[in-house]
Amino acid sequence: MKLHNLSPAAGSTHNSKRIGRGQGTGKGGTSTKGHKGAKSRSGHSDKIGFEGGQMPLQRRLPKFGFTNINRIEYRAINLDTLQNLIATQNIEGDITPEVLREYRLASKKDLIKVLGRGELSNGVTIKAHKFTKSAEEAINKAGGTAELI
Repeated sequence: MKLHNLSPAAGSTHNSKRIGRGQGTGKGGTSTKGHKGAKSRSGHSDKIGFEGGQMPLQRRLPKFGFTNINRIEYRAINLDTLQNLIATQNIEGDITPEVLREYRLASKKDLIKVLGRGELSNGVTIKAHKFTKSAEEAINKAGGTAELI
């Protein structure tokens, strides 16, 4: 093995033309970047939403609405979803946020709110962060309990 026999590993090189390496490359002078302007300069990258100096879309559209910074977002789960979970997975005992996470109905930081669509046939204890009145009534009617966490 000698220095003139060395070559890079197969697949490790990508460029067939070395751009910006002098006049001998046939790409001399501007190195395929044209003349002047931001795109010819090193370090240039398009900013998200930049439209070449034209007023960007997100600034042309009017602002509207209101975002409440104190809003509490809940993961809504209906009674029919819980009944389906109990029936298909043969769940016995309490239904807690940990159980819902295990079956991917909620994620780690979700606050859970039980909604009243559907019916429960089993008397189970459901632990959640919030219940609607109709959900609470349906759970109690089925012989279960609704516990706030």
